[in-house]
Amino acid sequence: MELRGGNGAFTAGAMRFAYESVDEIRQLVPDISSDTLERTDFGSYPADAFLDDIARVTEYRADPELAGSLVSSSFATLKWMAAHGIRFGPILGRQAYQVDGRFVFWGGLTLEVVGGGVGLIDQLSAEASRMGVDIRYRHRALAVLQDGNQISGVRVRTPAGIEDLPAAAVILAAGGFQANPEWRARYLGPGWDLAKVRGTRYDTGDGIRMAIKVGAATAGNWSGCHAVAWDLNAPEFGDLAVGDGFQKHSYPLGILVNRNGHRFVDEGEDFRNYTYAKLGRAILGQPGYCAWQIFDAKVSHLLRDEYRIREVTRYRADTLEGLARMIEELDAEAFLRTVETYNRAVRQEVRFDPNVKDGRAAVGIHPPKSNWANPLDTPPYEAYAVTCGITFTFGGVRIDKEARVIDQEGAPIGGLFACGEMTGGLFYFNYPGGSGLTAGSVFGRAAGRHAAELAVAAVPASG
Repeated sequence: MELRGGNGAFTAGAMRFAYESVDEIRQLVPDISSDTLERTDFGSYPADAFLDDIARVTEYRADPELAGSLVSSSFATLKWMAAHGIRFGPILGRQAYQVDGRFVFWGGLTLEVVGGGVGLIDQLSAEASRMGVDIRYRHRALAVLQDGNQISGVRVRTPAGIEDLPAAAVILAAGGFQANPEWRARYLGPGWDLAKVRGTRYDTGDGIRMAIKVGAATAGNWSGCHAVAWDLNAPEFGDLAVGDGFQKHSYPLGILVNRNGHRFVDEGEDFRNYTYAKLGRAILGQPGYCAWQIFDAKVSHLLRDEYRIREVTRYRADTLEGLARMIEELDAEAFLRTVETYNRAVRQEVRFDPNVKDGRAAVGIHPPKSNWANPLDTPPYEAYAVTCGITFTFGGVRIDKEARVIDQEGAPIGGLFACGEMTGGLFYFNYPGGSGLTAGSVFGRAAGRHAAELAVAAVPASG
Protein backbone atom coordinates (compact mmCIF):
# COMPACT_ATOMS: atom_id res chain seq x y z
CA MET A 1 0.00 0.00 0.00
CA GLU A 2 2.85 2.39 0.74
CA LEU A 3 3.90 2.22 -2.93
CA ARG A 4 0.42 2.41 -4.42
CA GLY A 5 -0.06 4.49 -7.53
CA GLY A 6 2.99 3.30 -9.44
CA ASN A 7 4.95 6.03 -11.20
CA GLY A 8 2.15 8.53 -10.64
CA ALA A 9 3.11 8.84 -6.98
CA PHE A 10 6.68 9.79 -7.91
CA THR A 11 5.73 12.69 -10.18
CA ALA A 12 5.54 16.36 -9.28
CA GLY A 13 1.87 16.27 -10.31
CA ALA A 14 1.92 18.71 -13.25
CA MET A 15 -0.80 18.18 -15.87
CA ARG A 16 -0.82 19.74 -19.33
CA PHE A 17 -4.18 20.72 -20.81
CA ALA A 18 -5.61 23.05 -23.43
CA TYR A 19 -7.28 26.27 -22.27
CA GLU A 20 -8.24 29.56 -23.85
CA SER A 21 -8.10 31.97 -20.91
CA VAL A 22 -7.89 32.36 -17.16
CA ASP A 23 -11.61 31.48 -16.99
CA GLU A 24 -10.75 27.79 -17.47
CA ILE A 25 -8.03 28.08 -14.83
CA ARG A 26 -10.61 29.40 -12.38
CA GLN A 27 -12.94 26.49 -13.15
CA LEU A 28 -10.22 24.07 -12.11
CA VAL A 29 -8.95 26.17 -9.18
CA PRO A 30 -12.10 27.78 -7.75
CA ASP A 31 -10.31 28.87 -4.57
CA ILE A 32 -7.53 30.73 -6.38
CA SER A 33 -6.92 34.07 -4.66
CA SER A 34 -7.50 37.44 -6.28
CA ASP A 35 -3.94 38.37 -5.35
CA THR A 36 -2.58 35.41 -7.33
CA LEU A 37 -4.74 36.31 -10.30
CA GLU A 38 -3.59 39.93 -10.23
CA ARG A 39 0.13 39.14 -10.17
CA THR A 40 0.09 36.17 -12.56
CA ASP A 41 -0.13 36.00 -16.33
CA PHE A 42 -1.51 32.56 -17.18
CA GLY A 43 -1.77 33.38 -20.86
CA SER A 44 -3.57 30.78 -22.96
CA TYR A 45 -2.73 27.38 -24.40
CA PRO A 46 -5.15 26.62 -27.27
CA ALA A 47 -5.71 23.09 -28.48
CA ASP A 48 -3.76 23.84 -31.66
CA ALA A 49 -0.71 24.83 -29.62
CA PHE A 50 -0.90 21.66 -27.53
CA LEU A 51 -1.23 19.51 -30.64
CA ASP A 52 1.62 21.36 -32.35
CA ASP A 53 3.87 20.79 -29.32
CA ILE A 54 3.20 17.05 -29.35
CA ALA A 55 3.86 16.89 -33.09
CA ARG A 56 7.01 19.02 -32.92
CA VAL A 57 8.80 17.26 -30.07
CA THR A 58 7.94 13.78 -31.39
CA GLU A 59 9.20 14.75 -34.85
CA TYR A 60 5.65 14.33 -36.21
CA ARG A 61 5.49 10.62 -35.43
CA ALA A 62 2.81 10.77 -32.71
CA ASP A 63 -0.33 8.83 -33.62
CA PRO A 64 -2.69 11.62 -34.77
CA GLU A 65 -5.80 9.87 -33.42
CA LEU A 66 -4.31 9.41 -29.94
CA ALA A 67 -2.79 12.90 -29.89
CA GLY A 68 -6.04 14.47 -31.03
CA SER A 69 -8.03 12.63 -28.37
CA LEU A 70 -5.54 13.61 -25.66
CA VAL A 71 -5.72 17.29 -26.59
CA SER A 72 -9.46 17.54 -27.17
CA SER A 73 -10.31 15.70 -23.94
CA SER A 74 -7.66 17.26 -21.70
CA PHE A 75 -9.65 20.11 -20.14
CA ALA A 76 -12.84 18.07 -19.78
CA THR A 77 -10.89 15.30 -18.06
CA LEU A 78 -9.31 17.67 -15.52
CA LYS A 79 -12.70 19.22 -14.89
CA TRP A 80 -14.15 15.74 -14.30
CA MET A 81 -11.29 14.99 -11.89
CA ALA A 82 -11.95 18.24 -10.02
CA ALA A 83 -15.60 17.23 -9.68
CA HIS A 84 -14.36 14.07 -7.97
CA GLY A 85 -12.32 15.96 -5.41
CA ILE A 86 -8.94 16.31 -7.10
CA ARG A 87 -7.50 19.71 -6.19
CA PHE A 88 -5.31 21.73 -8.54
CA GLY A 89 -3.09 24.76 -8.03
CA PRO A 90 -0.79 26.99 -10.14
CA ILE A 91 2.84 25.91 -10.54
CA LEU A 92 4.39 29.18 -9.41
CA GLY A 93 8.19 29.13 -9.20
CA ARG A 94 8.66 26.02 -11.31
CA GLN A 95 6.74 27.11 -14.42
CA ALA A 96 6.60 30.87 -13.92
CA TYR A 97 9.50 33.04 -12.84
CA GLN A 98 8.80 36.24 -10.97
CA VAL A 99 10.15 39.17 -12.95
CA ASP A 100 9.40 42.78 -11.93
CA GLY A 101 6.93 41.50 -9.33
CA ARG A 102 4.86 39.46 -11.78
CA PHE A 103 4.73 35.74 -12.60
CA VAL A 104 4.52 34.85 -16.29
CA PHE A 105 3.84 31.24 -17.25
CA TRP A 106 5.84 29.70 -20.05
CA GLY A 107 5.81 26.42 -21.93
CA GLY A 108 2.07 25.72 -21.80
CA LEU A 109 2.11 24.13 -18.35
CA THR A 110 0.27 25.96 -15.56
CA LEU A 111 -1.39 23.62 -13.04
CA GLU A 112 -0.35 20.77 -10.78
CA VAL A 113 -2.23 18.53 -8.38
CA VAL A 114 -2.09 19.79 -4.81
CA GLY A 115 0.33 17.52 -2.96
CA GLY A 116 2.15 16.44 -6.12
CA GLY A 117 2.12 12.84 -7.22
CA VAL A 118 1.50 11.45 -3.74
CA GLY A 119 -1.36 13.92 -3.32
CA LEU A 120 -2.86 12.78 -6.62
CA ILE A 121 -2.76 9.11 -5.65
CA ASP A 122 -4.09 9.80 -2.16
CA GLN A 123 -7.01 11.84 -3.52
CA LEU A 124 -7.82 9.29 -6.23
CA SER A 125 -7.64 6.40 -3.76
CA ALA A 126 -9.91 8.17 -1.28
CA GLU A 127 -12.49 8.89 -3.99
CA ALA A 128 -12.33 5.31 -5.27
CA SER A 129 -12.90 3.97 -1.75
CA ARG A 130 -15.77 6.38 -1.25
CA MET A 131 -17.40 5.04 -4.41
CA GLY A 132 -17.05 1.43 -3.26
CA VAL A 133 -14.07 0.33 -5.34
CA ASP A 134 -12.34 -2.76 -3.90
CA ILE A 135 -8.58 -2.10 -3.98
CA ARG A 136 -6.54 -5.26 -3.41
CA TYR A 137 -2.89 -4.92 -2.46
CA ARG A 138 -0.28 -7.70 -2.73
CA HIS A 139 -2.17 -9.20 -5.66
CA ARG A 140 0.25 -9.52 -8.56
CA ALA A 141 -1.38 -10.08 -11.93
CA LEU A 142 0.16 -13.02 -13.79
CA ALA A 143 -2.05 -13.42 -16.86
CA VAL A 144 -5.12 -12.12 -18.63
CA LEU A 145 -7.76 -14.84 -19.02
CA GLN A 146 -9.81 -15.42 -22.17
CA ASP A 147 -13.02 -17.27 -23.00
CA GLY A 148 -12.85 -17.65 -26.75
CA ASN A 149 -12.31 -14.15 -28.17
CA GLN A 150 -13.53 -12.39 -25.03
CA ILE A 151 -11.49 -11.42 -21.99
CA SER A 152 -12.85 -13.20 -18.91
CA GLY A 153 -10.63 -12.07 -16.03
CA VAL A 154 -7.13 -12.13 -14.60
CA ARG A 155 -4.97 -14.65 -12.78
CA VAL A 156 -3.23 -13.23 -9.72
CA ARG A 157 -0.75 -14.34 -7.11
CA THR A 158 -1.89 -13.49 -3.59
CA PRO A 159 -0.43 -14.20 -0.14
CA ALA A 160 -2.81 -17.17 -0.06
CA GLY A 161 -1.81 -18.54 -3.46
CA ILE A 162 -2.89 -18.33 -7.12
CA GLU A 163 -6.41 -17.09 -7.77
CA ASP A 164 -8.50 -16.43 -10.87
CA LEU A 165 -10.64 -13.28 -10.72
CA PRO A 166 -13.52 -13.31 -13.24
CA ALA A 167 -14.37 -10.04 -14.99
CA ALA A 168 -16.29 -8.87 -18.02
CA ALA A 169 -13.52 -6.39 -18.77
CA VAL A 170 -9.89 -5.85 -17.77
CA ILE A 171 -7.98 -2.57 -17.79
CA LEU A 172 -4.19 -2.86 -17.84
CA ALA A 173 -2.40 0.13 -16.32
CA ALA A 174 0.86 -1.50 -15.24
CA GLY A 175 3.42 1.00 -16.54
CA GLY A 176 6.28 0.56 -18.99
CA PHE A 177 9.41 -1.58 -18.69
CA GLN A 178 11.75 1.07 -17.30
CA ALA A 179 12.40 -0.87 -14.07
CA ASN A 180 13.54 -3.96 -16.00
CA PRO A 181 17.29 -3.57 -16.75
CA GLU A 182 17.31 -6.58 -19.07
CA TRP A 183 14.49 -5.15 -21.20
CA ARG A 184 16.13 -1.71 -21.14
CA ALA A 185 19.38 -3.10 -22.53
CA ARG A 186 17.45 -5.20 -25.09
CA TYR A 187 15.21 -2.43 -26.44
CA LEU A 188 16.85 0.91 -25.52
CA GLY A 189 20.41 -0.23 -26.17
CA PRO A 190 23.78 -0.73 -24.47
CA GLY A 191 24.31 1.26 -21.29
CA TRP A 192 20.64 1.66 -20.45
CA ASP A 193 20.87 -1.09 -17.86
CA LEU A 194 23.01 1.41 -15.88
CA ALA A 195 20.42 4.19 -15.78
CA LYS A 196 18.74 5.15 -12.51
CA VAL A 197 14.97 4.59 -12.28
CA ARG A 198 13.08 7.71 -11.20
CA GLY A 199 9.97 5.92 -10.03
CA THR A 200 8.61 2.60 -8.89
CA ARG A 201 10.59 -0.65 -8.99
CA TYR A 202 7.49 -2.55 -10.16
CA ASP A 203 7.22 -1.24 -13.75
CA THR A 204 8.94 -4.24 -15.31
CA GLY A 205 6.79 -4.75 -18.41
CA ASP A 206 4.42 -7.34 -16.92
CA GLY A 207 1.30 -5.66 -18.29
CA ILE A 208 2.80 -5.40 -21.77
CA ARG A 209 3.83 -9.05 -21.66
CA MET A 210 0.35 -10.18 -20.56
CA ALA A 211 -1.33 -8.18 -23.32
CA ILE A 212 1.00 -9.51 -26.02
CA LYS A 213 0.32 -13.08 -24.84
CA VAL A 214 -3.40 -12.67 -25.62
CA GLY A 215 -2.69 -11.22 -29.05
CA ALA A 216 -2.13 -7.50 -28.53
CA ALA A 217 -0.19 -5.59 -31.15
CA THR A 218 2.70 -3.40 -30.10
CA ALA A 219 3.23 0.23 -31.03
CA GLY A 220 5.46 3.20 -30.49
CA ASN A 221 9.10 4.02 -29.95
CA TRP A 222 10.50 0.87 -28.31
CA SER A 223 14.05 2.23 -28.45
CA GLY A 224 12.97 5.54 -26.87
CA CYS A 225 12.09 6.74 -23.41
CA HIS A 226 11.53 9.71 -21.14
CA ALA A 227 14.81 10.26 -19.28
CA VAL A 228 16.03 13.31 -17.38
CA ALA A 229 18.97 14.78 -15.48
CA TRP A 230 18.91 12.97 -12.11
CA ASP A 231 21.17 13.33 -9.10
CA LEU A 232 24.31 11.25 -9.56
CA ASN A 233 24.05 9.64 -6.13
CA ALA A 234 20.31 8.98 -6.13
CA PRO A 235 19.31 5.39 -5.27
CA GLU A 236 18.64 2.75 -7.92
CA PHE A 237 14.88 3.34 -7.75
CA GLY A 238 12.73 6.27 -6.70
CA ASP A 239 12.39 7.23 -3.04
CA LEU A 240 8.96 8.58 -2.07
CA ALA A 241 10.51 10.39 0.90
CA VAL A 242 12.38 12.56 -1.63
CA GLY A 243 9.83 12.26 -4.43
CA ASP A 244 10.86 14.14 -7.55
CA GLY A 245 13.58 16.02 -5.68
CA PHE A 246 16.44 14.12 -7.33
CA GLN A 247 15.57 15.73 -10.69
CA LYS A 248 17.64 18.74 -11.75
CA HIS A 249 15.67 20.81 -14.25
CA SER A 250 17.19 24.33 -14.07
CA TYR A 251 19.94 23.51 -16.57
CA PRO A 252 18.71 26.16 -19.12
CA LEU A 253 20.01 28.80 -16.69
CA GLY A 254 23.60 27.49 -16.72
CA ILE A 255 25.86 25.16 -18.68
CA LEU A 256 26.28 21.40 -18.68
CA VAL A 257 29.75 19.80 -18.94
CA ASN A 258 31.00 16.22 -19.06
CA ARG A 259 34.08 14.61 -17.46
CA ASN A 260 36.24 15.97 -20.26
CA GLY A 261 35.18 19.50 -19.33
CA HIS A 262 33.20 19.95 -22.56
CA ARG A 263 29.66 21.11 -23.18
CA PHE A 264 27.61 18.63 -25.19
CA VAL A 265 24.05 20.04 -25.52
CA ASP A 266 22.39 23.36 -26.27
CA GLU A 267 21.07 24.04 -22.78
CA GLY A 268 18.85 26.86 -24.08
CA GLU A 269 17.43 25.09 -27.14
CA ASP A 270 13.87 25.48 -25.86
CA PHE A 271 11.89 25.78 -22.64
CA ARG A 272 12.73 23.09 -20.14
CA ASN A 273 9.33 21.45 -20.77
CA TYR A 274 10.41 20.47 -24.28
CA THR A 275 13.99 19.32 -23.68
CA TYR A 276 14.23 17.74 -20.22
CA ALA A 277 12.81 14.36 -21.25
CA LYS A 278 15.60 13.81 -23.79
CA LEU A 279 18.42 15.19 -21.64
CA GLY A 280 18.90 11.93 -19.75
CA ARG A 281 19.82 10.12 -22.97
CA ALA A 282 22.41 12.78 -23.77
CA ILE A 283 23.96 12.44 -20.29
CA LEU A 284 24.01 8.64 -20.51
CA GLY A 285 26.10 9.00 -23.66
CA GLN A 286 28.87 10.89 -21.84
CA PRO A 287 32.02 9.38 -20.28
CA GLY A 288 31.14 7.81 -16.96
CA TYR A 289 27.40 8.32 -17.67
CA CYS A 290 27.49 11.61 -15.78
CA ALA A 291 27.77 15.39 -16.11
CA TRP A 292 27.75 18.60 -14.06
CA GLN A 293 25.35 21.53 -14.22
CA ILE A 294 27.21 24.79 -13.55
CA PHE A 295 25.65 28.03 -12.26
CA ASP A 296 26.83 31.32 -10.79
CA ALA A 297 25.26 33.69 -8.28
CA LYS A 298 23.36 35.68 -10.93
CA VAL A 299 20.86 32.85 -11.36
CA SER A 300 21.12 30.86 -8.12
CA HIS A 301 17.92 32.46 -6.80
CA LEU A 302 16.04 31.12 -9.84
CA LEU A 303 17.01 27.48 -9.29
CA ARG A 304 14.13 25.16 -8.53
CA ASP A 305 13.53 23.83 -5.02
CA GLU A 306 15.09 20.45 -5.88
CA TYR A 307 18.53 22.12 -5.83
CA ARG A 308 18.11 22.89 -2.14
CA ILE A 309 17.24 19.47 -0.75
CA ARG A 310 19.54 17.73 1.72
CA GLU A 311 20.14 14.78 -0.64
CA VAL A 312 21.88 16.77 -3.36
CA THR A 313 25.35 16.23 -4.87
CA ARG A 314 26.62 19.81 -4.95
CA TYR A 315 29.97 21.61 -5.09
CA ARG A 316 30.39 25.28 -4.27
CA ALA A 317 33.44 27.56 -4.51
CA ASP A 318 34.34 31.25 -4.78
CA THR A 319 36.37 30.70 -7.95
CA LEU A 320 35.94 28.57 -11.03
CA GLU A 321 39.40 27.15 -10.46
CA GLY A 322 38.43 26.13 -6.96
CA LEU A 323 35.20 24.57 -8.20
CA ALA A 324 37.08 22.54 -10.81
CA ARG A 325 39.58 21.27 -8.21
CA MET A 326 36.74 20.05 -5.99
CA ILE A 327 35.40 17.71 -8.69
CA GLU A 328 37.98 14.93 -8.91
CA GLU A 329 36.52 13.31 -12.04
CA LEU A 330 36.52 16.57 -14.03
CA ASP A 331 39.29 17.67 -16.43
CA ALA A 332 39.84 21.02 -14.72
CA GLU A 333 41.96 22.68 -17.42
CA ALA A 334 39.56 21.76 -20.21
CA PHE A 335 36.61 22.93 -18.10
CA LEU A 336 38.18 26.35 -17.52
CA ARG A 337 38.87 26.72 -21.25
CA THR A 338 35.26 25.77 -21.98
CA VAL A 339 33.96 28.44 -19.59
CA GLU A 340 36.32 31.07 -20.99
CA THR A 341 35.20 30.32 -24.56
CA TYR A 342 31.55 30.25 -23.54
CA ASN A 343 31.75 33.55 -21.63
CA ARG A 344 33.23 35.33 -24.65
CA ALA A 345 30.45 33.98 -26.88
CA VAL A 346 27.51 35.35 -24.85
CA ARG A 347 25.51 38.12 -26.54
CA GLN A 348 25.38 40.36 -23.48
CA GLU A 349 23.66 43.17 -25.36
CA VAL A 350 20.46 41.06 -25.37
CA ARG A 351 18.33 41.31 -22.20
CA PHE A 352 18.07 38.14 -20.11
CA ASP A 353 14.46 37.07 -19.47
CA PRO A 354 13.79 33.54 -18.16
CA ASN A 355 10.05 33.76 -18.94
CA VAL A 356 10.49 33.92 -22.73
CA LYS A 357 12.86 32.49 -25.30
CA ASP A 358 14.95 35.64 -25.04
CA GLY A 359 17.48 35.06 -27.83
CA ARG A 360 20.32 35.84 -25.42
CA ALA A 361 22.61 33.32 -27.05
CA ALA A 362 26.18 32.12 -26.93
CA VAL A 363 27.19 32.03 -30.58
CA GLY A 364 30.17 30.90 -32.62
CA ILE A 365 30.77 27.89 -30.37
CA HIS A 366 29.73 24.24 -30.55
CA PRO A 367 27.22 23.50 -29.35
CA PRO A 368 25.68 26.97 -29.22
CA LYS A 369 23.39 28.08 -26.42
CA SER A 370 20.29 29.54 -28.03
CA ASN A 371 18.64 31.31 -25.07
CA TRP A 372 19.25 32.38 -21.47
CA ALA A 373 23.03 32.57 -21.85
CA ASN A 374 24.84 34.41 -19.06
CA PRO A 375 28.59 34.53 -18.60
CA LEU A 376 29.78 32.59 -15.57
CA ASP A 377 31.51 35.44 -13.78
CA THR A 378 29.76 36.07 -10.44
CA PRO A 379 30.77 34.01 -7.38
CA PRO A 380 29.95 31.81 -5.64
CA TYR A 381 29.86 29.13 -8.31
CA GLU A 382 27.94 25.88 -7.98
CA ALA A 383 28.13 22.50 -9.70
CA TYR A 384 25.51 19.76 -9.46
CA ALA A 385 26.46 16.19 -10.41
CA VAL A 386 23.84 14.43 -12.51
CA THR A 387 23.31 11.17 -14.33
CA CYS A 388 20.45 9.67 -16.37
CA GLY A 389 17.15 9.05 -14.61
CA ILE A 390 14.66 7.07 -16.70
CA THR A 391 11.00 7.93 -16.17
CA PHE A 392 9.12 5.67 -18.56
CA THR A 393 9.53 3.86 -21.86
CA PHE A 394 7.77 4.96 -25.05
CA GLY A 395 7.04 1.55 -26.60
CA GLY A 396 4.06 -0.50 -25.55
CA VAL A 397 0.65 -1.92 -26.38
CA ARG A 398 -1.37 -0.53 -29.28
CA ILE A 399 -4.67 1.12 -28.31
CA ASP A 400 -7.27 3.21 -30.09
CA LYS A 401 -8.69 6.52 -28.87
CA GLU A 402 -11.22 4.62 -26.74
CA ALA A 403 -8.35 2.84 -24.93
CA ARG A 404 -9.31 -0.53 -26.45
CA VAL A 405 -6.32 -2.84 -26.92
CA ILE A 406 -5.85 -3.64 -30.61
CA ASP A 407 -4.78 -7.07 -31.81
CA GLN A 408 -2.31 -7.90 -34.57
CA GLU A 409 -5.11 -7.95 -37.15
CA GLY A 410 -6.11 -4.40 -36.25
CA ALA A 411 -9.28 -5.28 -34.34
CA PRO A 412 -10.10 -4.56 -30.67
CA ILE A 413 -9.63 -7.45 -28.24
CA GLY A 414 -13.03 -7.85 -26.62
CA GLY A 415 -13.04 -6.60 -23.03
CA LEU A 416 -9.37 -5.58 -22.89
CA PHE A 417 -8.32 -1.95 -22.32
CA ALA A 418 -5.02 -0.26 -21.51
CA CYS A 419 -3.83 3.19 -20.50
CA GLY A 420 -0.86 5.05 -19.12
CA GLU A 421 2.81 4.34 -19.68
CA MET A 422 2.29 0.79 -20.99
CA THR A 423 0.68 2.06 -24.20
CA GLY A 424 2.67 3.06 -27.28
CA GLY A 425 2.20 5.44 -30.18
CA LEU A 426 1.87 8.79 -28.46
CA PHE A 427 5.46 9.79 -27.59
CA TYR A 428 8.57 9.41 -29.74
CA PHE A 429 12.12 10.59 -28.92
CA ASN A 430 10.87 13.33 -26.60
CA TYR A 431 7.87 14.51 -24.61
CA PRO A 432 6.06 17.75 -23.68
CA GLY A 433 6.23 18.08 -19.89
CA GLY A 434 3.04 17.28 -17.99
CA SER A 435 1.52 15.21 -20.81
CA GLY A 436 1.95 11.83 -19.13
CA LEU A 437 -0.46 12.26 -16.23
CA THR A 438 -2.98 13.88 -18.55
CA ALA A 439 -2.71 11.05 -21.08
CA GLY A 440 -3.11 8.46 -18.35
CA SER A 441 -6.18 10.28 -17.08
CA VAL A 442 -7.79 10.83 -20.51
CA PHE A 443 -7.37 7.24 -21.70
CA GLY A 444 -7.91 5.81 -18.22
CA ARG A 445 -11.25 7.58 -18.06
CA ALA A 446 -12.20 6.22 -21.49
CA ALA A 447 -11.15 2.71 -20.48
CA GLY A 448 -13.12 2.91 -17.25
CA ARG A 449 -16.24 4.13 -19.02
CA HIS A 450 -16.23 1.32 -21.58
CA ALA A 451 -15.25 -1.37 -19.08
CA ALA A 452 -18.12 -0.29 -16.83
CA GLU A 453 -20.55 -0.58 -19.73
CA LEU A 454 -19.39 -4.15 -20.35
CA ALA A 455 -19.64 -4.99 -16.66
CA VAL A 456 -23.19 -3.65 -16.44
CA ALA A 457 -24.21 -5.53 -19.57
CA ALA A 458 -22.84 -8.77 -18.11
CA VAL A 459 -25.08 -8.57 -15.00
CA PRO A 460 -28.10 -10.87 -15.46
CA ALA A 461 -31.44 -9.09 -15.55
CA SER A 462 -33.51 -9.63 -12.41
CA GLY A 463 -36.99 -11.20 -12.51
